[in-house]
Amino acid sequence: MNKLIIDVANEKIFLMIITKGSIYNITHENTKINYEKLTVIINDFLLSKSLKIADINAIYINNGPGSFAGIRNSISVVKAFNIAKNIDYYTYNLGDFKDEEDLSYENIPNLCKKYKIKKNLINPIYIS
Repeated sequence: MNKLIIDVANEKIFLMIITKGSIYNITHENTKINYEKLTVIINDFLLSKSLKIADINAIYINNGPGSFAGIRNSISVVKAFNIAKNIDYYTYNLGDFKDEEDLSYENIPNLCKKYKIKKNLINPIYIS
């Protein structure tokens, strides 16, 4: 099962791919221009690992707190992937896991399962 983690709520755009045998990640400048081309950034990252969006089985997205524009754009992109490719997604925020010692990106899928984070549910938390 291939998983994609997207976090644009923080200072950098962060992407991670978790495959059966490997973990890859990249960061990008967190700018308005990069928000607008998030699908291109994701696609290029996938292609660099010989993957395409159809190879992804689940997406995990940080829904805040954080940048309104970043969260809004990333949720829109993930919803589009869900509609176009029927990829399930899970929206989390780090507060969901505040009691966890191993709070690393590669552990997000396991934590979502442990805390029964519902799939295909969006509850963004914006910083005003």
